Order: sequence, then C-alpha cells, then structure tokens
Amino acid sequence: MFIDDTIAAIATATGEGGIGIIRISGMHSLEIAKKVFRSISNKQPEEYPRTLCYGHIVKDNTVLDEVLTVYMPAPHTYTKEDIVEIQCHGGMIATKMILEWVLENGARMAEHGEFTKRAFLNGRIDLSQAEAIKDIISAQTAKSFLVAQNQLQGSISNKIKSIRNKVTEDVAKITVAVDFPEEDTPEVTYEELKESMLLCQTEMKQLLETFETGRLLKEGLKTAIIGKPNVGKSSLLNEILQEQRAIVTDIEGTTRDVIEEMITIDGVPLRIIDTAGIRDTEDIVEQIGVSRSKEIMQQADLVLVLLDLSRPLTEEDHIILEQSKEKKRILLLNKTDLPSVWNPNEEPSIAGEMVIQTSMSQKIGIETLKEQIKELVFQGQVIISNDGMLNNVRHKNSLIHAIKSSEDALDSIEQALPLDILETDFKNCWTYLGEITGETVSEELLDTIFKNFCIGK
Repeated sequence: MFIDDTIAAIATATGEGGIGIIRISGMHSLEIAKKVFRSISNKQPEEYPRTLCYGHIVKDNTVLDEVLTVYMPAPHTYTKEDIVEIQCHGGMIATKMILEWVLENGARMAEHGEFTKRAFLNGRIDLSQAEAIKDIISAQTAKSFLVAQNQLQGSISNKIKSIRNKVTEDVAKITVAVDFPEEDTPEVTYEELKESMLLCQTEMKQLLETFETGRLLKEGLKTAIIGKPNVGKSSLLNEILQEQRAIVTDIEGTTRDVIEEMITIDGVPLRIIDTAGIRDTEDIVEQIGVSRSKEIMQQADLVLVLLDLSRPLTEEDHIILEQSKEKKRILLLNKTDLPSVWNPNEEPSIAGEMVIQTSMSQKIGIETLKEQIKELVFQGQVIISNDGMLNNVRHKNSLIHAIKSSEDALDSIEQALPLDILETDFKNCWTYLGEITGETVSEELLDTIFKNFCIGK
C-alpha cells in the first residue's frame, strides 16, 4: 500500500438503490474531482467544504450522471486525508461508469478495507476500533450492534490502554533500575511490582470473562436440533422460524443434510441447525448426513434433543443421550398430543435434566423453549456493559497471552529473580496488550485483518 497515493471505490452496496456513493481519499482527491465534476452553479466544492454541490459527472462532454459532490478536507475526515464523495443514482451502471472515470483521472482502486486501514495508520482510530467497524456492518441484532458500537467508541481501547499504561510505568521503572543501577533513582521493590501486576491481571481476567457472551452475541448461539428420524426436528425448526423452511413428511430420513437459519430471541441471535436423523442406515447419502449431524452436535453451543413420547425409547435415543450428555442441552419430549408410551419420570437417563414437553402440531412448548434457552445460556438476560465486551477471537488470544505473561512475572517476583528477567515478563505483557490496539502489530497481520473488509470501507 502507498499511503501517499489517492484511492477510490464504490462505498455503497452492489445492486439497485436510491443512491450510490463513490468515495475518493488521498492528497489528489480534490484535483481528481475537479476533472470529472461540473457544478451547475459554477461554484466549486473546495469553496464550500462539507457542503453538497449539485452538478454532473462529465466525460468527453458527455454527462454520465446527475450528482451531488462533497469535499471534506483533512484532517477531520474518515481517513484523516482529503476526501471527496460523489452521490449518484443507484444501480450497477452509474456507479461503475463514474468510478472508472475517476480511476482514469489518477485514482487507484482501493483494496479491501483500505479506507479504514488508512484511518488506523493515520491515527484516527486504533485497531480494535477498526475491527468494530466491520462488526457494526455485519451485526445481526441490535445487541450485537451495540457491543460493536461501544467498541468503536473506545470501550475496549480505553480498558486495554489503561492496563497497558500501568505496565508501561512498571517497565520504565525496571529498565532504569537495570540500565542505570548507579543512578540516584527511587528503589523498585518486588512488593510494589507484585501489587501493580496483580491489579492489571485482575482487570485482564475480568475483561476475558466477557468473551463468551460477546462471541455469542456476534456470531450467534450455535444451536443443533438432534434426534432420531421422524421425531419432529424439522417441524421444530419450522415452528421456531414461523415458516415452512424444512420439508416435513412421515418418511424417515427426509432430512439428509443440515439446514441452518439465523433467528433472534429478544435480540440474541441463534444459528439454529436442523440435522439429519441419527440412526444406522445402509443409504450412503443418509450416512453422510448422520455423520455431519454428530459433528455438529459436538460443535454446538447448545443442543436441543428431541425424544418422541408416542414411541418407546430406542437404542438410537440412548446413543444420542449418551453422546450429548457433556453438552449444554435441553430435552424436548415431543408429540404430547398423542398417547404417551413411556414415563419420563421413570427414565433414569434423563433424571434431573431440563425437560420441556412439546407438540409441534399443537404449537405447544415453543415459547417455553425460547425462555429456557435465554435462562440456560444467559441466565435470563443479556447486559451490555459500557466498560467493554470482548467478541473478537484475536483480542481474546492476545489477552490470554498477556495474562500468561503476567503470571510469569508474578512467578519471577515470588522467586525474587533478577530484575532483567522481570523486565522481559513485563515487556511481553505490554507487547501482547499492544496487539489488541495495534500498537505492536505486524504489516502481515494488518493485511490479514483488513482483507476481510469490503471494498469501499
């Protein structure tokens, strides 16, 4: 990437729409805009910064489109560079033609996430805030949007920088003591360093504890519907979705592949997965589906196990109960509208389990199930803290490494090891914390992060 060149891209989503936006950023953005834009009033965008100017995009005396153009001078822009945005008619053609004309006049096509990357490199936002922008765009619910918005406003950054500043002060004290032992400087005591690192470690662990909830809000609670064939799994999916998403028949083995849909329960996203019925079968295709069902069950955050009250428990039922017993699960005793042939109170394999009696045909138990999911996973409510909630695996891993370094430092203190060894432990903690905000990060990692952004952002 050449930070001193000028980039351009379509900033709006592909497809039909009311308007399309072409964004230009860099030192030559105004110069390029003046080559392609003709104002109706003859007043130029630089005369009225941050004000929409009405006119046309003209190429070789041919009007490409009627537009509004705005010039935003640095540094108070998204990238901290000069930016020009051209608002044209939406759709595929107008935006593409204008972008091509802008590129012909000196701009370079922006890479994925390059506008946001420039905002980071130019110091307007840190790396955790840059990643929050992507989360805002891809948010599935209001709660996940709020977590990302808090992160963009600095909830994670402020917490990490506060901890890191304390570690920085300790590193500075240790470095002075190691490099200038003869100087008349305040003595660094092991007790003082221990107290400081314990405080930092506590704050890091408290932040790490928020990850699981943050991840579920961001990615969705992976919820697998598991059971033997024809027990009502697809009917359950349809009832939860309130639409006929899965085919329902009396023929066993109708569902041969997984069906995944996203729904929300009071703002909490669920990635709910209908799986093939688990049973022994000679059908090769069905065998593949059964194998995938077992894999998904083990990967799921929550398992909904369906049992049929109108049929005796079979070997398949007992295998499913055994294989899912270590998972967070809810047992659904289905087909309560039919005569029951077994008593759940007398079945030792489900003793003490969370059980809900359901009937898909009578729509019984669905609302109870939704409440139980919230209670089991989130203890009934999800509280979004303004102090920050981790939802990024990269942040989690860096924080785990920082905590490990803090443990190494405390071990070194307990053993009264030389200060130069403590210095290494403290610096490692400092480095890992800096990875979260981007203060200690490689160009390769930056490329990996921003290539997952859309072009134009």
